[in-house]
Amino acid sequence: MEQSSKSFTIPRCIPFLSRSHNSSVYFITTFATLVVLVLLQIEVLTSSVSTCSLSWPFFDQALHRDESSIHTELGRARSMLRDSVTFLPLKDLRFAKEPMSGHTWFMSSMNDTFEGDETQHLYFPSEASKGRLLCLSARDTSDGTKNSYALAWPEALPHDATLFPGLTFVSDTYYDHGNLWHGTSAILPFVSWHQRKECAVPDRWVLFHWGELRTSMGAWVHNLTNAAIGEVRIEDLRGHGGAGPACFEKAVVYRHNEGAMKKQRRRAVYDMMRCKARAYCGVTRATMDPKAIRMTLLLRLGSRSFKNESTVIRIFEKECAKVGGCVVKVAWGNNMTFCDQVKLMSETDILVSPHGCQLTNLFLLDKNSSVMEFYPKGWQELAGVGQYIYGWMANWAGMQHKGSWRDPHGEECPHADKLACFLFYKDAQIGHDEAHFAGWAAKVLGEVKETKSSEASSGSRHTDLAGSSIPCPCDM
Repeated sequence: MEQSSKSFTIPRCIPFLSRSHNSSVYFITTFATLVVLVLLQIEVLTSSVSTCSLSWPFFDQALHRDESSIHTELGRARSMLRDSVTFLPLKDLRFAKEPMSGHTWFMSSMNDTFEGDETQHLYFPSEASKGRLLCLSARDTSDGTKNSYALAWPEALPHDATLFPGLTFVSDTYYDHGNLWHGTSAILPFVSWHQRKECAVPDRWVLFHWGELRTSMGAWVHNLTNAAIGEVRIEDLRGHGGAGPACFEKAVVYRHNEGAMKKQRRRAVYDMMRCKARAYCGVTRATMDPKAIRMTLLLRLGSRSFKNESTVIRIFEKECAKVGGCVVKVAWGNNMTFCDQVKLMSETDILVSPHGCQLTNLFLLDKNSSVMEFYPKGWQELAGVGQYIYGWMANWAGMQHKGSWRDPHGEECPHADKLACFLFYKDAQIGHDEAHFAGWAAKVLGEVKETKSSEASSGSRHTDLAGSSIPCPCDM
């Protein structure tokens, strides 16, 4: 063949071509036949798309044989993909020393997605997951290492898997979904996602704490979530398709609580939650004297309560009486419903309260309202940065945190260990300092009075959406 090829390019070899004429014709004929057969085979393979079909029995048999072969190969490929799905521990103990850092110990093989000023999150299916769905085999409520997760293509879900249609919100928190503060911090990024994604409402929630399945929220948190996003349906991953894994058509996963969300975005989300909570509870703005000052003492029973509650109440009532238009309300969060608390906060300009989860209600105040906070002995030295959360929250929600009072008196810790000492002081009761409380109350009352007088004169008093003619976000 090499020689024949050269004979076309070198004139002196033409005689050789003549001598090989018969073999060349044979080659060309054979080649043309092969081309025709290939073309016919292509026609057979594409005949399922074409409206025409070959009627010759030979090609009908070839067609059926090829279709069967294709289906067999697809089945084998699907089976191989299904068998290749690998489940990993939902809680990865390799990262137990820094369980909330980076990719966290929850679904540790997955890197977060960042979108603008939002909290980092995971979304399935996505480009990052290569189009694969999230699957969970996670019914254990006491050991997150016994629960597991995997990614699977929709066409090749794990054996015995149940596909849950629609949108699923998956929340893992290092703390819990029961405590007012921790629960609010866990749901806040979902409220933000809901608002940003055209008010999408999940078909279900799947909750975890340390990778352990949870099937409930605290009542207050549950009501807030109902108000801010819509009806909460918490999935227990049982009773659907037997003992097999659960796979989700679409899933959003948050594992950092508020995480890296920027301040202005947090404020917008708190504004939305305040508005939606007031609308949910039917709270409307009452007509009132714009110069009136409403002070609320939101008290605790047991841990971090005031030792001499009646004296503390008397001090604040006495200072309030010195300011025209000032009224004091006293309430205990433990015997109030969610909507009772929402209504009370809407009627409060100055919130006076010990450090504790009841202070989470502060975002429900009108913006620019004031907060006064109290701590037992030992907190400043031993509690760490967590003691400042309500100061931060006040700033994020647009409130004025007017400082804190820390009880300098109390028993000395009998332990050498710092953690043991913090636990000794953590739930201690709080004393009082009449002179300090009176002076501090007078100062805050004076500042609020000046602000309200200025706003009344200029007509610039802030109006929250709830109770006004302006609808809340996602009600528009």
